[in-house]
Formats: sequence, structure tokens, C-alpha cells
Amino acid sequence: MTKIKSMCCFQPVSQPLLSSIALLLFRLIIGTAFVFHGWGKIQNPFNWAGAESHIPGFFQFLAALSEFGGGIAWVLGLLTQGASLGIFCTMAVAVHMHLIVRHDPFVNLTGGMSYEPALVYLGISVLFLALGPGKFSLDNQIFKKCE
Repeated sequence: MTKIKSMCCFQPVSQPLLSSIALLLFRLIIGTAFVFHGWGKIQNPFNWAGAESHIPGFFQFLAALSEFGGGIAWVLGLLTQGASLGIFCTMAVAVHMHLIVRHDPFVNLTGGMSYEPALVYLGISVLFLALGPGKFSLDNQIFKKCE
């Protein structure tokens, strides 16, 4: 019984129907985007940033896994909060790299690099951490019986 109770942390927050539909659409759209973002990285997970990168291979692997695997998890609505935490950490590092290290603007009006996309994705990860995946998710199907 203790094992099942520990899994209840994945039980989604109860949402009205319209909110669950909105969360589903968000999960499908943004999750698919993350699968595409992570696809190239997961092909070479320990060195996707290139030989000149100062990012250790283990952290490159975690970023590749959080983007590709987290995107799949969001699409399915499976272990959504765990995936959201991984994506949150990855996007926090991305915001830091663009804002602090590279001094990119929030929005680059000439089409160059900016920290806007990473910050938006970070915000979306906070949304899923707080609200969960909604009714139309595997989390809801698997963990709805937690007491």
C-alpha cells in the first residue's frame, strides 16, 4: 500500500472540462515541439553541443533526455510533473545561457538569438508543474484511483 501511495504524487489536479481540453492541446503542441527539439540531441546525447562546448557530456545527456523524453511524456500526459521538472531545469539553463552568458535580448527584432523562446517554455513547464496534465492524460487514467 505504501508503494501505491507514493505514486499518488502523479495524480492530476482535478480540472474542469474546458481546462482539461486546453491542457491537452498545450501538451500536444508543446510536447511535439520538444520531441523535435530533442530529436537531434538524442541522436548524439553526450556531445550534441559540439567538441568546443564546455558543457559536460552528462549534462548534455540530461538536456537531450528532458527535451526528447519530456516531449513524449507531455504528449502522452504520462509522468507529466517529472517531465515538467526536467524541462524546467533545461530551460532555466537555456535562459541563463542566452541572458547572462551571451547577453541576447528578450526579443531580437532582427531575427537573431533571444531568450524569449526558452523563457516561454520555462513558463509552460511551470504551468504543467502546477496544474498537471488534465483529465485527458495517461496520468489521470493510471493514478486517478490514488487515495
